[in-house]
Order: sequence, then structure tokens, then C-alpha cells
Amino acid sequence: MKRFLSLVLISTLLAIPTTSAAPKKITVKPLKLITTISKKIGVAGVIALGKSIVMYGTLGDKSFARAIDATGQELWNISLDPNSPSVATAAGVDSVGNLWIAGATSLERATTAPTPTSTPLNPDNVTNVPDIFSTNLNAIALWRIPAGTSTPILYTAVQPSPVLVTAMALDKTGITLVGLTQTGKGNSGFVISANLLGEFGKALLIGQVSTTLDAVARNGDGTVTATGASAETLNSKKVIGVIDGVIIKVSSANTVLSIVRSSAPKAKRNWSSASPTLLLGGTVITGKKIESAVTKFSKTYVPSWTYRFGSTGPIFTLGSTNAFFTSTSAIAQLSNWVPKKPQPILLTFDTKGVMSGAFSAPSDQAEVIGLTSSNELGILCVTVNAQTISIYSQR
Repeated sequence: MKRFLSLVLISTLLAIPTTSAAPKKITVKPLKLITTISKKIGVAGVIALGKSIVMYGTLGDKSFARAIDATGQELWNISLDPNSPSVATAAGVDSVGNLWIAGATSLERATTAPTPTSTPLNPDNVTNVPDIFSTNLNAIALWRIPAGTSTPILYTAVQPSPVLVTAMALDKTGITLVGLTQTGKGNSGFVISANLLGEFGKALLIGQVSTTLDAVARNGDGTVTATGASAETLNSKKVIGVIDGVIIKVSSANTVLSIVRSSAPKAKRNWSSASPTLLLGGTVITGKKIESAVTKFSKTYVPSWTYRFGSTGPIFTLGSTNAFFTSTSAIAQLSNWVPKKPQPILLTFDTKGVMSGAFSAPSDQAEVIGLTSSNELGILCVTVNAQTISIYSQR
């Protein structure tokens, strides 16, 4: 499921003081339970689509999408690519309400099923090739489900090697996907864009041995910001930590313009979440210490403010002011937050980075798997435990 545990954070942030909180500590409020879904098998992610909620993922060797309303009533349930093995791993909604789901497929019917998974494998050691790779799944898949329908239209881009899409960004001019692809030496990160007609450009490969790209944002000037992790030299910039976090700017002509990477030794880091406003989230592992980092960057990748929190699992960012993760320790700005075991929490910030609100899910929710929103439903926080997926609202 999405949200591939990756490992990073820009080390220059170590020199930046955490934004000061308001004098009065914030009281953590409970999130409101919207609905619970009992069948969570194979779900990779959840996205809000108007008044409905869509889950997508892979069951067996087939990708699927399933829509429910805010009460949990199923609206439709479809196989995205019924004729071939495939996986679905990322999604987005465009300005006119079309649903786009990305993943990988085989353009030749396989004689043996691929080994499906809903998360990128080997999140703690990017130097190895993820086991998700099947020799069949060498075509990037992009399904469009037109607004008001449940009939997918498939667009594909065949690649030389097996691929795994990890994230999608879209705007009124097009779509960008990032992920990783198998190489003879390990794995490369890739960036590939398409227009809204489903016509793909050429994939840009970054790294050769141990680079993954886990998040992406499309910038207003036509460039792309891709983020992730790397344990190899990129553009003559050598590895400093165990695994460095990377922020990569790609031009509209599909070339690398700049790479910013972390610089602290002995750390495993990544940027695994990126909003269109460049609010980034990632994991920082130093020895046995695990933290979630959330940082707001300028268009030139200068950090405006940053926080780190004791945590476990992934962190999700949304807009300019929201971060959702599983907290494992007290947070200084909160008056009533000392979790006895890992517990999901949504933090909100103002435009200057001052913490302005906190909302928690119950402690029996073991993992956060998504943060999404729509005008109709507001901000939705998605969690999972052994039996169910739960969807909460901030409202």
C-alpha cells in the first residue's frame, strides 16, 4: 500500500530552528469517523472524488478501483485491466472531475502471474532491486475514468525494463508520474509526463544503482519537482549519509536542472510526500531513532520552516498546511499528547509554519495510509488496522 516507507530529509534543515509555537499550547481534538471498510485486502491508496471516495489497488494479479459514498455504501467496483496482469499504485483527480489511476501492466498476456504487492519493497535499503518487479509489468499504465462514469480508458507507455509507479501529480495541462525501474545494476528513479489525451513523452531516468522517486509536484513554470531517496552519486554529488534524501528539479524539456540532497552522515532519509505548494514530508532514521519531518519549501527549494516528530511509518502532506503521520512521542506544542503506543495524528499549520491545530485518530489504528480532500468532503484521513480501513474527517 501506498505508502512506501522510504527514508530521507534534507540535512541543511538541521541548521534551521523549528518555528516557534503560539504561547498557549494546542489541545488535540478527535477526528470524526466517516466510515469503515471491512475489506482492505490489496488497497494501495484512497482518493476523494467529489462526494465519493475511491480505493484502488491490486488483488491477485489484477488492478481494481472501488467507489463508495460517505456512508460506506458501494457505488461501483471495477477491474481496471481485466485482460492482463497489472498493478495500480497512484491516483489523482483533474479539474473537471476525471479520475486518473496509474500503475503498471503487461501488454502481453502472462503465462504466470506476477507477484503483486501494494507497496514498494525494500524501503529500508534502496540498493537492492524491489521484488515487486515482474518481467511482465514493463508498461506504464494510466487509466482515465471520465467524470460520472465507471468505465476506465487505458493509456500505456512501454519501457525497456519492469516499472513501479509510486506517485502522480496533475494539473490542467498534464500529468507527471514518478517511480523506479529495474536496471542491470539495481534500480533507477524515473520521471515521465503525459498530456490529458494520454500521450506520453520519454521517461527520464535518474541514477543507475540505488535511486527511488516517491513523490512529485508539477510547478507553475512547466518544471517538475521529484523527490525521493538515493544511495549513489547523482550529477557528481556523492552520497554523504547511508541513504540521502533528494529533491530534483526537472525542466519542461525533460532534463535535470538541479539536485538537492541531504548531507548528514549515518542517516537514512527520504522525501516521500510532496504537495503542489512544496510542503514535503519524509522519514529520518538515525541509528534507532525514527522521525517524521515536514518542511515547507520555496520555489527555489529554500526551506521556510520545518518540524521533526517521533514517529513510525509514512507521513503524508496536503496543501500548504497539513501533515498526517503516526506519532510515537509527546509534541511540545500540544497540551494533551503523550501517546502510550503509536497513534495517528493530523497537524495543521498557518502560513508562517506555526502549529495551529491537532486532530487524532483512535490508538487502535495501526497505520496511516492516506491524506486526501475534496470540496464536498473536506480533508479526509485514512488509517488501517488488522481488519479494516477507516476514513476520518477533520470537520
